[in-house]
Amino acid sequence: MSTKRLAGIVAGLMLSTTSFGAMATDLVIYHSWSAPPEIAALNVIKVGLEAKGHTWTDIAIPHDTGSNVNLMSLITGGQPPNVFMESNPGVYRDIAGMGLGFPLTQWFNDNAIVDKLPAAVAASISVDGEIVKVPQALHIDGMLYYNMEVAKAAGVDPTAWDSMDAMFADFQKIRDAGYAPLAVGSQPFQVGYLTHALVAAVAGPDVYKKIYGEEVDPTALDDPNFAKALETLRLFANEAGPEAQNRPWNETTNEVITGKALMQIHGDWMKGEWLGAGKVAGTDFGCIEIPGAQAVVVTVDAWGLLGGTAEDIKTAELDFASVVLDPAEQAKFAAAKGSTPVRLDAPAESLDACSTEVLRILEDPAQQVQNPHNTADADWQDSIWNVVFNFWSDPNMTVEDAIAQMHENYDTILG
Repeated sequence: MSTKRLAGIVAGLMLSTTSFGAMATDLVIYHSWSAPPEIAALNVIKVGLEAKGHTWTDIAIPHDTGSNVNLMSLITGGQPPNVFMESNPGVYRDIAGMGLGFPLTQWFNDNAIVDKLPAAVAASISVDGEIVKVPQALHIDGMLYYNMEVAKAAGVDPTAWDSMDAMFADFQKIRDAGYAPLAVGSQPFQVGYLTHALVAAVAGPDVYKKIYGEEVDPTALDDPNFAKALETLRLFANEAGPEAQNRPWNETTNEVITGKALMQIHGDWMKGEWLGAGKVAGTDFGCIEIPGAQAVVVTVDAWGLLGGTAEDIKTAELDFASVVLDPAEQAKFAAAKGSTPVRLDAPAESLDACSTEVLRILEDPAQQVQNPHNTADADWQDSIWNVVFNFWSDPNMTVEDAIAQMHENYDTILG
C-alpha cells in the first residue's frame, strides 16, 4: 500500500471518530443545488451523516429560481439552518457580528487538514484570518468541454488551439461539417460566470483582481485588455440563437453530449452531466482550459456551520464537516457531482482525466484567481452581472457603453 493511500485512510479514520457515539441530531441543511448530479452528490454526504446517527432536513433554494429566500432572511427570520452553502465572506462577517459565527481553525489544525488542500482551496476558506468554511468541491469556472466524436467528424483538434482567435477561426469549418461550434445558454448566471472567466483568461490576473477583488481599482475598467474580454464575450453572444434564451446550463451541456454542438465553455461542473450520460472523460469528451488563458477562476463550493447553538448541535455540525472532508467521501462526492476532490490525498482512482487536468492547471498559484463570490462586494458583483447581461442581450450596446455603465455603478456603489 502506498504512503499516500495509507495517509488518506488514516486521515479518514481520524475524521470519522470525531464524535463516536454521539446522540442523534437533526441538522437543517441549506443549499442551492438542483441538477441530478448535484443531488446525487448531496446524497453521498447525507448517507455519511446518517451513518453517524444524525438526520438531514433540506432547505433547497436552487440558485436559478430568482427566489429571495436567502440565508440571511432565514437567520433574521428566526428559522436558521444549521449548515449552509455559502462562499461570500461578507455573509460570514455578518453572521459573526450576530454572535453566530463558528470558527473552525482549531478543528482544521487538530485534524491536520489544511496541508492536504490545494492552494486555491486553502486560500478560499478563511475570512479575516479565521477558517470558517468547510470546502466541499473544487471547480474551474471556465473550462472548454468538447465532444470528441464531433471534433473528429469536423476535422478540428481543440487541444491545438493556443488562443481564442485560433478557436474562432475553426468555427466555419465546424459549421460546414454540420455542427454548431458552440453551445451557449442565455441566463444572467451563465453570462456572469462566462464574463469573469473571460476576464481572467483574456485580460489576465492583475486586471481581474483589480475588478473582482476586495478593493476595486476602477482604472482597470479602462484597460484595453478588459475591453478585449468584453469583445470576446460579444463573439459568444453572437452564437446564441433564440433557442438559447433562458436555457439552463445543463440543458446547454446536453447539446454537446448529444452531438449537436462541438463544445461548451462553462464551469467544469459540466462533467457531472457527461458522467450521468454514461460518457468517459478522455474517451468521449475532452476538457481543456480556455485556449491561451492567462489565468483560471477557481470556485470552491463550501459549507458554513452556524454557531451560537447547543453543544449537541455543534457536535453534529462537526460530524457533518468530518463526513465532507473524509478522503474517501470526497472521492465518492466528486465522482457523483463531476467535481475535483478538495483533498490532495483523496483516493487516486477518483481522479479521471478531467480532474487530473484541473490539478495540473492549478499547480501554478500565480495563474489562478478566486471566484468573485469569495472576494467581491456583492452589490458590485451584481451590478457587473446586470451590465454584461444587458450587453449580451442588446447587440447595439457597445463595449464603451458597457464600461461607462460600470464606471457609473462603481461611483454609486463603491465611490
